[in-house]
Amino acid sequence: MIAIDYHTHHARCGHAQGQIEDYIKQALALGLSEIGISDHAPIYWQDGDDPMPGAAMPKAELPAYVDEVLRLKARYAGRIAVRLGLEVDYIEGAEAACAAMLSPYPFDYLIGSVHYVHGRNIYSTQLWDGVRDPMPIYAEYYRLLAKSAQCGMFDIIAHSTAVIAFAPKPIPQAIEPLQEAALAALREADVCMEINTSGYRKVGAEPFPSERMIALAHKLGIPLTFSSDAHRPDEVAHGRDRVAVLLSKLGVTELACFENRQRIMLSLTLRISRL
Repeated sequence: MIAIDYHTHHARCGHAQGQIEDYIKQALALGLSEIGISDHAPIYWQDGDDPMPGAAMPKAELPAYVDEVLRLKARYAGRIAVRLGLEVDYIEGAEAACAAMLSPYPFDYLIGSVHYVHGRNIYSTQLWDGVRDPMPIYAEYYRLLAKSAQCGMFDIIAHSTAVIAFAPKPIPQAIEPLQEAALAALREADVCMEINTSGYRKVGAEPFPSERMIALAHKLGIPLTFSSDAHRPDEVAHGRDRVAVLLSKLGVTELACFENRQRIMLSLTLRISRL
């Protein structure tokens, strides 16, 4: 049974709905033993408090975000384990600024994301405007994904096939060596890869990453965790039954959880609660 969810957002980021406690209450109602709160980190690589309104929390909100999660962690102790996380954009060349932003806070885990390729968001159809050959975009995305794993700042690498969400179809088979090289980087860096069920909502057939990449990751010994990438409380644990079937098919028997930046592997065959 999948009883964790390590990727959730809330209203503070400007494009999600509901308050943090709403997500915790939903997780309790669904019988989860752990809920990770991981809203979008501030846009640390640009000037100003809120340089991209609606994309992430303002810089001034980060201390309040941490304080709120810690208060709720204490309030719900003994009922559900609330983990303090953050989804952080990896921006090449801005690693020092990122580390400085993160260092004051007692995170349980950090999710590294690649959302920007050639200055454009991977979830924007504008990324593909006028593109005849998509391979340079794929190559840059997976190069950055590998660097996000290797930079040493993150515990989990997010939605590692998200670049295909609005890409021209069909997706070329030539993307596969790029994915395999990125997976090798994750393995070498000993970071976890999430199975992000927003793929079901955005593309329908598969989570992010694809079944093929999950199978390869498992073969390589890359730790996996479960993430809904919820932007509404009712999306908490979205698709967990589909993922459970997939993991059983692939022979995956445990998922990664985190506390104080330490990874713990928990069996899928047991209902384990670490409160």
